Amino acid sequence: MEAVSATMKAINFPATSTVPRATVSITVASPWSQTKLDMLTFYAPNPNTRFSSICLPRCSRKPNTDTNNETAQNPTFEPNPSLTTENPSSAVSDEVIPSSSNPPSALSRGLVLDLGPVGSWDCTDIGSPVVKRFLSDEEERWYMWYHGVSTDSQGSDSIGLAVSSNGVHWERGKGAVKSSADVGLVMSCGNDWWAFDTQSIRPGEVVIMSSAKVRASSAVYWLYYTGYSNEKVDISADSLGFKVQNPENQSSQTGEVLRSLPGLAISQDGRHWARIEGEHHSGALFDVGSEGDWDSLFISSPQVVFHGNGDLRMYYHSFDVGNGVFSIGMARSRDGMKWIKLGKIMGGGPKGCFDELGAMNPYVVKNKKDRNYVMAYEGVGADGRRSIGLAMSAEGLKDWRRVEDEAVLKLATMEDGWDSKGIGSPCLVEMDGDVDEWRLYYRGIGTSGRCGIEMAVSDGSDITRFRRWKGFQV
Repeated sequence: MEAVSATMKAINFPATSTVPRATVSITVASPWSQTKLDMLTFYAPNPNTRFSSICLPRCSRKPNTDTNNETAQNPTFEPNPSLTTENPSSAVSDEVIPSSSNPPSALSRGLVLDLGPVGSWDCTDIGSPVVKRFLSDEEERWYMWYHGVSTDSQGSDSIGLAVSSNGVHWERGKGAVKSSADVGLVMSCGNDWWAFDTQSIRPGEVVIMSSAKVRASSAVYWLYYTGYSNEKVDISADSLGFKVQNPENQSSQTGEVLRSLPGLAISQDGRHWARIEGEHHSGALFDVGSEGDWDSLFISSPQVVFHGNGDLRMYYHSFDVGNGVFSIGMARSRDGMKWIKLGKIMGGGPKGCFDELGAMNPYVVKNKKDRNYVMAYEGVGADGRRSIGLAMSAEGLKDWRRVEDEAVLKLATMEDGWDSKGIGSPCLVEMDGDVDEWRLYYRGIGTSGRCGIEMAVSDGSDITRFRRWKGFQV
């Protein structure tokens, strides 16, 4: 373990356009049933630190481990002023751009983040929102990591960060971040020819944790993301009513499928990232399944949930060729780096349902009230149309059950509605404090193919009923 500690402490964040990679060797003991899981503790950022001066927190000896990182009240650690982060990019200077402060019109109902201005890193396409809320007595802070595409990136995704004080009006950046006070582009595709993430990258989840297994001296942001390579995957799905694509690209009709695998990067401030080498030869955390397995084509949308000390669950999706449906599976880890697959947990729904051809892009949270697990996912209908469904589980393993046979959020019914052509990539945030409701962030596609990130709110604590956000009630 001393070698692991030395490797982690040696990671730095140089002022170059290349995000560095670091190799971490982890020794995992024998199977789950034979090993006590007692390794990992999560922490939330210091609520007294504002956007302009956020720094990596120093862990307390008495952390609150009962959190999925959406909301953190009264965190038990303090900032470490001795830690600094260098600039990861020499790209164009960042320009902070506030989102509109006006309530959305009827045609943009629910929209909270539109495409960036012309010339920005996210002016062509955005999506895959990962939203985190941190609440204290003094303030409310929100972070959104999301993918974006510019006009000069040749279709490749980058990952950026926007910040907010209420989760509705967001500040974004036009270019790459240059300091821990900036917002904008924070991570680009890998440059190593052998790597799994040279074509595109999309965020799956961001957690804040410190691992005794790694012996890190302070808590750090851990970004789990999907990396796409140039390797094309052959798939015969002519019987389907739509083209299977990976990554999803509204403007492309080729049905091209690129090999994708899960990756990990770490950061001191959520803005400057260093990739961590996984066990796979490409640097990914793990490989696709063997020929004939349900996940033999690709692995996408890795979303990680903290269940208990030394017990991390990763939910992801692939296309099950044998059954002709998108499916969701899971893997398990004790240190967040070495993963053991547990198999498929959800496939296609009943005939005629909104998710007849499968489920994808899962996002799982642990309900703070009843301690059950809730999964929002993108359901694929027989015609390829997407809706957002909900499933629940007591343990978060293989006992998932769908909430009725209806989607909790469907395409807009208005002919010219903002998201009348597509919705997906859900992200759930459980509100607490004075507000008893859930927020659902997702990617929407309008009639012209224009993409945006939207928000729906639950009917009080009833998580099975959502409505698109229409503005604050005054």
